[in-house]
Amino acid sequence: MRFFDAVVALGAAGLVSAQSSVTFQDSSQTILRTDNGTYGPALEEYHYYYDQWPIGLAISSTGRFFVSYTRGTYAYTLGETVNKTAERPYPSAEVNLPVSALNTTFNGIPFGSASSDSFISVQALYITPETSTRPETLWVLDTGRPTVQNADGSYTNVYAQPGGPKLCAISLTNDTVYRTYTFPPSVHYPDSSMNDMRFDFRPNATNSTAGVAYIVDSSNEGRTGFIILDLASGNSWRRLEQDPSTLRVQNDVPSYQGHPFYQRSPGMPITHLTEGLDGIQISPDGSRIYYSALTTDYLYSIPTANLRAPPTDPSVELNAHANVSSHGQRGGNANGFEGDNLGRIYQLMPEQNAIYYYDPTDGQTKGMVRDPRIIWPDGATIGQDGYLYININQLPYQPMWNNGMDLRVHPGAVLRFRIPNNGTKITSLY
Repeated sequence: MRFFDAVVALGAAGLVSAQSSVTFQDSSQTILRTDNGTYGPALEEYHYYYDQWPIGLAISSTGRFFVSYTRGTYAYTLGETVNKTAERPYPSAEVNLPVSALNTTFNGIPFGSASSDSFISVQALYITPETSTRPETLWVLDTGRPTVQNADGSYTNVYAQPGGPKLCAISLTNDTVYRTYTFPPSVHYPDSSMNDMRFDFRPNATNSTAGVAYIVDSSNEGRTGFIILDLASGNSWRRLEQDPSTLRVQNDVPSYQGHPFYQRSPGMPITHLTEGLDGIQISPDGSRIYYSALTTDYLYSIPTANLRAPPTDPSVELNAHANVSSHGQRGGNANGFEGDNLGRIYQLMPEQNAIYYYDPTDGQTKGMVRDPRIIWPDGATIGQDGYLYININQLPYQPMWNNGMDLRVHPGAVLRFRIPNNGTKITSLY
């Protein structure tokens, strides 16, 4: 059955009348209080997608706008906008691995490319400002795991090979990759799926001359947890592996646009979303990481000291599990995170078509903005202009979740709003 067509099917079967299947639309003749679906700051339609559907985005200090796309048949996985309705491969088409080279097979098992020099399937982007030791940098998180459609119509998220999953640093001064970090198979497993990242460059606070990166592994099928990367040495390790706070909630049934959702993939039984650890945000003082799985209503945090502690101490993992804090329920599932210099933790709420934020000053989750145009917010970034930018990609309508039928309607979009109370991008950690 097609996604979101239950009412249509019932009408066709004669179980409901055409009149009764029409939902309330016109408030002009009612005396009742109604929900118009909106609150918060005014949203602007900043960019439109007519070609590839987006995942991550980042805005530079000069307003350059970069976007990532998870790979299947898309021509490129990292792009830069050229105007309000178009993007191009970035930094060049050659650096984006061609579709024909995305994956290979060993003994019948599909794997992604092992290329550490080309982009395979970029999930997330993040920009850090220029410092005395580093140019303004676009950080590119490549999962190394493209999605392949099989002959029977089903989809396979192929396994990763060492070298393919990577974190790349691109100088926005000359648009070249100046550092690439890869991960050993003991840190990034074949079924790992890196989802997002945050940074702290302060040597005195991180015990590293170049700082650290905190990366979430949200693997649908594997072991969720954090990957921590020392940006000076390139050494990496895992933390909070399979902690309950990082795990997917089994048999979670969210609602999108008012309809309960079950995942319907071609050639597979009807099932549920299974993505684990997803959202991540660091506090402005660098002392705490906030995080959650996609399929949970709870928000958690942990001191960054517990994540940074190197694995030479046999008790570090035990201490990390013991220091997880729950901040309670937030009112729904949440996708990506972002945060401002005032300490607010923004959470993208696909069920509510909204952006919520956790306020650490009183321990409460609050609504920031809600709008019917927010149909699956998937990636957000704060620019130095004080705006929060949000990718809208209609993800629940994608073919992989709807028996192979693409129910998305172009254009996709970037929406933005000005952050209240002069909130802006965190720069204190760089």
